[in-house]
Amino acid sequence: GIIGSGISGMAAAIELAASGHQVRIFEKNSGFGGRGRSMKAEGYSFDMGPSWYWMPDVFEQFFNKHGRSTSDYFTLDRLDPSYRIFFKDGLIDAPAEMKEIEAVFEEKEAGSAAFLRKFLKEAQYKYEVGMSDFVTKPSLSLLEFMDLRILSSLFRLEMLKSIESVIHQGVKNEQLRSWLSFPVLFLGAKPSDTPALYSLMNYADMELGTWYPKGGMTRLFEAFYKLALEKGVKFSFEDAVESIGISGKKFTHLVSESGTHKFDFLISSADYHHTDTVLLPVEARQYSDAYWESRKMAPGSLIFYLGVRRKLPGLLHHNLFFDADFQEHAADIYDLHRWPEDPLFYVCMSSATDDSVAPAGHENLFILMPIAAGLKEDEALKNQYLDLIIGRMEARLGYSFREDIDYCRSFCTEDFISEYHSFKGNAYGLANTLDQTAILKPRVRHKKISNLFFAGQLSHPGPGLPPSMISGQITARLIQKETSKSSK
Repeated sequence: GIIGSGISGMAAAIELAASGHQVRIFEKNSGFGGRGRSMKAEGYSFDMGPSWYWMPDVFEQFFNKHGRSTSDYFTLDRLDPSYRIFFKDGLIDAPAEMKEIEAVFEEKEAGSAAFLRKFLKEAQYKYEVGMSDFVTKPSLSLLEFMDLRILSSLFRLEMLKSIESVIHQGVKNEQLRSWLSFPVLFLGAKPSDTPALYSLMNYADMELGTWYPKGGMTRLFEAFYKLALEKGVKFSFEDAVESIGISGKKFTHLVSESGTHKFDFLISSADYHHTDTVLLPVEARQYSDAYWESRKMAPGSLIFYLGVRRKLPGLLHHNLFFDADFQEHAADIYDLHRWPEDPLFYVCMSSATDDSVAPAGHENLFILMPIAAGLKEDEALKNQYLDLIIGRMEARLGYSFREDIDYCRSFCTEDFISEYHSFKGNAYGLANTLDQTAILKPRVRHKKISNLFFAGQLSHPGPGLPPSMISGQITARLIQKETSKSSK
């Protein structure tokens, strides 16, 4: 049995069904995808969660393993430019071609292209070792990392240096610093607290590229869903799990809205905190309230889904509004835990690339402002931020469009809690700081209950689509190992 039909739950289900297990997924919502659901309203289509398609190789390898290709399910286009960054004084379009990226660096700061080449060479090494050796371990014991290749590469992986120190040493231009620091925002920690290991994200960005599945990110989740059905996985939608039954040191059954269900193994890919503190009986809890309260959270999000009845020249598919102070907004999120005064924000306009997601002559906007997890919200406050964001966009674009907004929906902390049981309403899980990496994250296998496992962004390897998918694969492998032991 699996709780949750997000990418980690579906990846685990596919792996297990492919090796002969009967698998059933319980999902509280009406459709698949977890945070990767999509929504249609008044002729517009919106991806509700993830909007960046990075690391295409990781997804392709998964489908290849199961005799498929992502191209069996959707068409993938590489975006060029990858994205646009708006600064207070000008903008940068991030080219898809490496030579063009180097030219932009050199134009902004003489000598910086040489640093970038060296930086990305190291980032490639981290990506290759990190994605093949490091993140695929279950992280249940330090002994897993006593592997010659990992030990010999620890120095080069730069776990103890911050990514900010490496970037600041290499470039002085503030725009270039922001550009190189932006990918770690996905990891949910300040660049000064993020290990330099995660420059692997810069390699993913600049070398592997930003892609888009025609029809929206929902196509990726739909591909997982279709592959799961092909493998015989059963889905129970609108069937929330209410409790997990334990006898001694074994999981025995779960109770959902549809009744009591017995399984040999259980994977919870639902919110880890919710499973640990609500679904499990008190005596089976692994972590105390004090433990959860002391976790450093990745940001929450204030999201707006807007439909606009006109074209919006000046916006690309992905747009980063860095025309405010990066450090100040980061401090509001991670140190002061308060609503930001002058926020950075991100705008996705997939209608720039895909005319199937908005009526002719219209645009669909997904606007995301990172906020501290767990903030209290109200409608007036959300409207105030929408007004501020639209004002900033209009000032940068040089025209007004607020009168043309014909659809608006917001999604914030309380929605993350009600829709996904999200701990503190977080959007991205735990911050990827050194003291919350690998074996220091909540475990993928229950400490005492031998047939209960966990997957998803609050566990190892952490936030983001590829890591969440990999967490599902890790738990599936642990179960496959158990079943092969017992069949011998």
